[in-house]
Amino acid sequence: MITVDTLNVVLAVSEGELIEEIIIALLASPQLAVFFEKFPRLKHAVTQDLPRWREQLKNRLRDARVPQELAQEVMGYQKVQLLSTSQFIVQIPETLRVLRQTGSPFFQQAEQLVGNNPRFTPALHTLFLQRWRLNLVVQATTLSHQVLEEEREQLLSEVQERMTLSGQLDAALNENDHSAGRLWDMSAGKLKRGDYQLIVKYGEFLANQPELMKLAEQLGRSREAKSVPVRDAPLETFRTMVREPATVPEQVEGLHQSDDILRLLPPELATLGITELEYEFYRRLVEKQLLTYRLAGESWREKLSQRPVVHQDMDEQPRGPFIVCVDTSGSMGGFNEQCAKAFCLALMRIALADRRRCFIMLFSSEVVRYELTGEDGLEQAIRFLSQRFRGGTDLASCFRAVNEKMQTGDGVDADAVVISDFIAQRLPDEVVQSVRNLQRVQQHRFHAVAMSSYGKPGIMRIFDHIWRFDTGLRSRLLRRLKG
Repeated sequence: MITVDTLNVVLAVSEGELIEEIIIALLASPQLAVFFEKFPRLKHAVTQDLPRWREQLKNRLRDARVPQELAQEVMGYQKVQLLSTSQFIVQIPETLRVLRQTGSPFFQQAEQLVGNNPRFTPALHTLFLQRWRLNLVVQATTLSHQVLEEEREQLLSEVQERMTLSGQLDAALNENDHSAGRLWDMSAGKLKRGDYQLIVKYGEFLANQPELMKLAEQLGRSREAKSVPVRDAPLETFRTMVREPATVPEQVEGLHQSDDILRLLPPELATLGITELEYEFYRRLVEKQLLTYRLAGESWREKLSQRPVVHQDMDEQPRGPFIVCVDTSGSMGGFNEQCAKAFCLALMRIALADRRRCFIMLFSSEVVRYELTGEDGLEQAIRFLSQRFRGGTDLASCFRAVNEKMQTGDGVDADAVVISDFIAQRLPDEVVQSVRNLQRVQQHRFHAVAMSSYGKPGIMRIFDHIWRFDTGLRSRLLRRLKG
């Protein structure tokens, strides 16, 4: 059994011309014309897929089988080609029998040539073979057209499904030509309408929260280029964390000498009630030698300052992937959950446009990982958006997972983004130290996206930058009135 590709090689039929005809017919279809007019950015992405289409059509010809009758006729033709005129005359009855058995369209014409010419000359022999070959070329071309037409219909159906998906997600994920190309590549997966509608839903939610999208864009540009001050530039608000005395400590850590009367040990306080020791008590108080409780925990507050807005130099800085850690605890449910998912979708959009990768890590009782910019990025995004936020908050496991990710090749120049309300336990010292090492040695940046104004400042102090998006009722009402 031979394939259509082998048949074309034997008969010297140009399959390249046949494939180009099918490609042109595919591009000229009304469905694609309407799609290109509506989504011009995706037109370039689709045309970049033409080499894959050609390869797919070639593979189809390579795998398609030739009918057995036609294969037998071709084998008979190859045998006859090797015969001299005298040998061919002897084989004429056998040749006619093969043509009759295979149901060849050339059979009647061959009978006429033999019947009308009792004496076969070399010229007649050549004419017989030429007409037979021409008939075989017609059959091969017809068969190739049938195979390619079937493949064209299948390819058009596939392209239509991808066009529908890409068109639906264009508003949510498409920002420039590169993101259009990435979106087209990721649309190759088999997704149902109900699945990708989830992305459309959160895209619409993001469009109704312009401040959230603006926050994501600022975070994405924060390392884009070197900052160059501009004379007479307007001022922007900059948030930093400053340390204050431990007014609301978390726990007792030990003993030390100080003058803190509120944290005196009972024996020290007892000396104040003894007349003979009263003078000694005051002496030790002045010298800060009283034994007092040493308390763990530090109090931090957010300091707002003004700095000039800077323009960006053309010298771009390394931009690695986003490693986004999302708190899926119960306190992050409801509106917080919607905002967190929409913010991740915005970072995915930025990553697609800037040729970056975007990893998602969900942390509560365990860490669940997704990559939103891979070949199956849309499927991963749908799985992420389908998650429900419940459980506790384990920030320590989140930072350990980020540390592990940054040690691999996928984490070079990565920016870590933690989305949480930061209502959690204090971080272990080794976790804090590991984050400090990543910031100092490898120049990684850690961003906090705070969804609440009640987060613990002691946890947030390790971040390079804090991005506030208060989801409280008052803030939501103010944003709505402002909009």
